[in-house]
This record gives sequence, C-alpha cells and structure tokens, in this order.
Amino acid sequence: MKKRLLNAEAGARLRRRARFQLVFLLLIAAFVLITVLNINWGSVGIPVRDIARILFKREGDPTQVNIIWKIRLPRIAMAAILGGALSLSGFLLQTFFGNPIAGPFVLGISSGAKVVVALTMIYFLERFRAVSSYALVAAAFVGSLISTGFILLLSRRLKHIAVLLVAGIMIGYICSAITDFVVTFAEESDIVNLHGWSLGSFSGMSWDSVRVATIIVGAASLLVFLMVKPIGAYQLGEAYAQSMGVNIKVFRVALILLSSVLSACVTAFAGPISFVGIAVPYLTKRLLNSSKPIVVIPAAFLFGSVFCMFCDLIARTAFAPTELNISTVTSMFGAPVVILMMLRRQKER
Repeated sequence: MKKRLLNAEAGARLRRRARFQLVFLLLIAAFVLITVLNINWGSVGIPVRDIARILFKREGDPTQVNIIWKIRLPRIAMAAILGGALSLSGFLLQTFFGNPIAGPFVLGISSGAKVVVALTMIYFLERFRAVSSYALVAAAFVGSLISTGFILLLSRRLKHIAVLLVAGIMIGYICSAITDFVVTFAEESDIVNLHGWSLGSFSGMSWDSVRVATIIVGAASLLVFLMVKPIGAYQLGEAYAQSMGVNIKVFRVALILLSSVLSACVTAFAGPISFVGIAVPYLTKRLLNSSKPIVVIPAAFLFGSVFCMFCDLIARTAFAPTELNISTVTSMFGAPVVILMMLRRQKER
C-alpha cells in the first residue's frame, strides 16, 4: 500500500514536471514567433530570409537595417521587458491582497504614477526641454507609492475586497481627471508627447530607454525571484509564514515596494496599460495548474512579455497606418479573461 502511494506521488511529480516543461517550451516558442512577426510586419515589410542577416551581420538594405535596429528592435525589447514587469507586479499585488482581481491598473496604482509623471514631464519640458528616463521612473515610483498608500489605508476600513477594488477604480478615475486637467493647460509643444504617452504606447522607444528599463526591471525581478520561499509560505497564510520565520511586516513592505517599482517603470516609459497585471498571472497559473512561485514567477514574466508583444503587433498593424493605443488592445484581450475569472470564482463559492 505504501509502495503504491509512493509510486502515485512519483507519477504525479513527473506529470507536473512534464506540464511545466511543456508550458515553458510553448511560451519560448511563442516568444520567438511573435518576435519574428514584429520584426517582419509593419509599414515596410522585411522578408524573413533577410532578418537573420540584418540581425547577426547588420548587412543588407540600409533602410531595412535602420528600421530593424533603430525602430523595431527597441520597441520589441521594451514591450517584452515592460510586459513581463507588469505581469510580475500584478502577481505581487495578488499575493499581497490574497485576491486574483488585484492589479496595478484596477487598484489605481498606475493612474497615481501617471499623474506624477505628467507633472514631472511638464516641469522638465518647460524648463529644460528634456527629461531623463531615471527622473520619469522616480516620479512614477512616487506616484505609485502615494496611490498604494491610499489603498492600504482604505484596506483597513474596507475589509471586503470588492469594495476595495471599487475604491481603487475611483482613485484611478480621480488621477486620470487630474492628468487630463494638467495636459489641457500644458504648452502645445508638450501636449503631443503627453497625449500619446497618457493613452499608453510602446512607440518611440530607444536603446537608452531599453538599457534603463533592463537595469530597473532586471534588479526588481531578481529580488522577486529571491523571495520565492517567503512568497510560497505567505500563500499558505500569515500564521504559516510566521511559523516558517518570515517577518510579515518586512515581507509585506517588500511586496509593495517591488510591485510599485515594476509598475512605475511601465508607466514611466509606456503610460498606463490595462488588464495585463490581472489576466496574465491568472492565465499562467491555469496553464501550469500550479501557484508555486518558483515556476509562476518566470512563467508569468515570459507570458507577460509575449502578451504585450502580441498586443503591440495588433496595435501597429490592425489599422495601419493608424496605430491603436496599447491599452485598447490589452483591454480587448484582458477584460474578457477577468470577466471569466470572476464568473469562475462565483461558481466555486
């Protein structure tokens, strides 16, 4: 009997491992495919046979080389980095609140970052005609922390998560109204930059932006991965986490800070992007059939990258030469997932 149980457990472990490997292989294949499609498709079509030569040797038509290396690759890289960051931020917030509907956009955190970034952009553009990437990320981080602070204060009074989410949505509307007010009275030369950014877009990215985003998101993601064991313990309840030696106060502060850094980086460079932080972590857990942080964290990051790259491809090409806002596309694909998730949770009760 005992031997049969051991064999059953070993078989279950093998099946789980095989499922994890399959999911990661599919995500990697999707990442490669969507990268090639993003390079290939656009206002100027570049044959697939020329892409490898341009990427590895930088040989070929000079126009195509410039399009790939100066326009498309930085944009693809930023969509991948920021998509992964947004997914990871949503995962951390869902862990913190213990609810899969929590996310940086729904809770108003992205909108708080948006306000401070808009004010910073106007201040620097009026006086210095330029603003550094680090200044934008710092401004977004401050805005994220302010919004998060309000949410945490409300969470002490509003115990029901649904009411808390509604409060977060209201905070988001207030922040969006303030941003619109600020943009209305900005100088005309600044409004073009502000308007496109405030609606969400990966256009206009540069290798300097990629470098800054890689440093910030890479460092934050590494710290998140190092917290795999405390996160896994926390998912089983605060009492269990404390019994495993986790300092709950420090741990919760770390979750909020890391989530704010990740969502702030996204907002600083691409503006607010909706539903990715909710839909992607949920879908990742469903694909893996597991909530273990050691597999969910890298898979969610990779899935978020693929999801945002796919949505950016649709935004660029669906109605070319007109480009859609990235939030428009992510909402089209992400909102139905959130609705299905809420219906599923209702049935399980």
